[in-house]
Amino acid sequence: MTIEFILQTALATASVGLAGFCLLLARRLRRLNDLETGLGGAIAVMAAEVDRLEKAIRAARAEATEASETLADEITRARNERALWDLRQRIGEAARADPAPAVARRLRKRAEAAHA
Repeated sequence: MTIEFILQTALATASVGLAGFCLLLARRLRRLNDLETGLGGAIAVMAAEVDRLEKAIRAARAEATEASETLADEITRARNERALWDLRQRIGEAARADPAPAVARRLRKRAEAAHA
């Protein structure tokens, strides 16, 4: 037996071992990628869930934006109503401030001027 024969035998044995290992890996990879029971199915389900969640997030964001705009409009209306209410309060207070003495003095002066 020569060294060359021993090396060729070792090479052939290693090749057969690697071929068996490759077959084992191919079988495991097929099972892993199986869409019903393997990791491929889990990935497909997760991808579908991610899409569903993205749609839900977009819808929630749109609703929040719409609610924010509606709230801003309501705040603007409330401020305008408050300004009108304050104006009405001031007008009412001014009317209650009894402007009669000043009017009465002017009327007396006119009356006195007319009689004189």
